[in-house]
Amino acid sequence: MSMTEILEELPRLGRVEREQVWQRLEEIELGTVEESSEMLAAIDAGRRSIREGKATTIEQARNLVAQWTTKSS
Repeated sequence: MSMTEILEELPRLGRVEREQVWQRLEEIELGTVEESSEMLAAIDAGRRSIREGKATTIEQARNLVAQWTTKSS
């Protein structure tokens, strides 16, 4: 299966299937990182925040960083 075919198929997957794909990608990327219960809890908390709409967009994060780095002491 080509990359194009994979990307075209992703939107057709159900929520549970997409979660499984996400978990597998994490396993591949983080395979060399030793997982701790704290790390897994933080990942779960982050996923919950995203599902609940509590995530910060990249643009919001950039604005926050800009504010923090330009504040005078």
